[in-house]
Amino acid sequence: MIVWVNGAFGSGKTTLVDELRARWPEALVFDPEMVGFVLRQIVEVPTGDFQDLRLWRRQVADLAIGLVEEYDRPVLVPMTLVNPGYVGEIFGALKDAGVDVHHFFLKVSRQVLEERIDGRSFTPDDPAQDERVRRWCKDRIAPCVAAADTLPGGTVFLDGELTPRQLAEQVLALVRAGA
Repeated sequence: MIVWVNGAFGSGKTTLVDELRARWPEALVFDPEMVGFVLRQIVEVPTGDFQDLRLWRRQVADLAIGLVEEYDRPVLVPMTLVNPGYVGEIFGALKDAGVDVHHFFLKVSRQVLEERIDGRSFTPDDPAQDERVRRWCKDRIAPCVAAADTLPGGTVFLDGELTPRQLAEQVLALVRAGA
């Protein structure tokens, strides 16, 4: 089983997965961003977004399937994934492999997202790079919010302004109920 936690940058995906992991110790955490970081060291990413690499999408699906098959444990995935084609590609591969996916999307107001992004330090030793990353994240807020209407049926929308504890309780209750 995969629990995919989706939402805009700054919505609390990683924080929620950390809270879930503390309550669900047998779960594995798989951050597809790491696949992107590895690919970025090997090949050029012409658009600047590693999700645009077909190989990234294939590797994310293959690794997620492999983790479920090899370890027979739940897999928690914190990842913004809103391009409808990419969602279809990755989730389609998971479905074709017989992997049960619980998909959650954290809805958070633009103002709160911007505050959270502004409060982060991505590259503490490079303030100029830090600001570029913040701008990149903020530039993706509108597409992420708009994409909520295009996500697959069965996506569960959560109020991302609740506490991580409240969100984890909701997710665990829904997963255990088979939602």
